[in-house]
Amino acid sequence: MRLHSSRHGTLNWLLLPGGPGIGSESLQELADAMVVPGHIWLIDLPGDGSNTEHASDDPFAHWPQVLIEAAQAVGDAVFVGHSTGGMYLLATPALRGVVRGLALLDTAPDCAWHAQYVAMTRRDPLPAFEQAVVAYTKDPSVENLTTLAVTSAEWNFTPAALEAGRALLARMPYNRAAVEWSDAHFDHTYAASWWPLDIPVLRLWGECDRIVSQRGWSAARYNTPNVMTAAIPDAGHFPWIDQPAAVSAAFKAYAERVLTG
Repeated sequence: MRLHSSRHGTLNWLLLPGGPGIGSESLQELADAMVVPGHIWLIDLPGDGSNTEHASDDPFAHWPQVLIEAAQAVGDAVFVGHSTGGMYLLATPALRGVVRGLALLDTAPDCAWHAQYVAMTRRDPLPAFEQAVVAYTKDPSVENLTTLAVTSAEWNFTPAALEAGRALLARMPYNRAAVEWSDAHFDHTYAASWWPLDIPVLRLWGECDRIVSQRGWSAARYNTPNVMTAAIPDAGHFPWIDQPAAVSAAFKAYAERVLTG
């Protein structure tokens, strides 16, 4: 847990990155855009991002249940999960009663998104990405993993945000072990195991997101009165890079909902 910023208020905003294997540094610009009361924290699970110094022999044994510890450590917690981070939150039903709010950014309620993502990559292949896959398969180094991520930028960002997106992906810490663990134990079997009804939920996404399809959210169980939705126009998988003002406004409205219950 790394403190990003503090304002007046008791809320603690816990920002959990996607990936997995990408550090919470990927949410730096999101944290910058969030003008909300309380404290904003960047969270890395054990063995992920830059959180490797004190990792145990099997840090993934604590995934994703360790999220409960983070919420309990600060109190008045509002978890904000991006992409796979949001999926980890929805796979941790013990968070019920521990958090005051849940914000789900460009995420999905089950693993059906993955097949849709693969279909997208086949319809619109990126030759540089395919070459990076071959290189990473031969040598799964952090350097090659970084190249793999950077060459996927055209899928993750709109043309207007492509330069900033490549720079973001190039400066991230990556962890191969986290990628492999999630692929083997989570990505292809995930389904939300809880849905909060008694706390405010924000579901925010970029309308041009090509990574995680939003089709799965049409079920009635996910469209309950406690849910706020914010579709960010002209934005991709990291909508705060494309449209920081729109994302900021959405979080301002959501923070007011959390404070009023």
